[in-house]
Amino acid sequence: MDFQHKELSNGRWQKLSLAEQFANIGSEIGRAVRWQGRDEKLFWSAVERALELFYLTMSDARWRHRLKEITRLHEVFCDAVLGGEEYHSQLQEMERYFFYFALYSRKGR
Repeated sequence: MDFQHKELSNGRWQKLSLAEQFANIGSEIGRAVRWQGRDEKLFWSAVERALELFYLTMSDARWRHRLKEITRLHEVFCDAVLGGEEYHSQLQEMERYFFYFALYSRKGR
C-alpha cells in the first residue's frame, strides 16, 4: 500500500495512544467536512487519508481487543461518506465524535 502518511506508517503510529490516533482520524474527517460540496478532489483526498489512518489503527496489535469498535467506526464513517443511507450517519457527527478524542489527547500536554 502506498501511504500518504509515510512517517506514521513506518511505526510512529504505534507509539500514539488510541485517543491520539482517533484525534488524527478526526482531523482528516474535519478536512473532509470542510471540503465536502466545495472541492471534490480535496474532499476525496481527506477521505482517503482518514481511511488510511483507520487501517493503521485497525492493524495496531494493541487494540485487537477493541477491533470491533474500531471497525464499526470505520463502517459508519464509510456510510457517512457515501450519503448515510445505511446508518443515517453524517460526516459532521463523525467529526464531533472524534473531536473529544482531540481534546482528551491534548489534556495531558
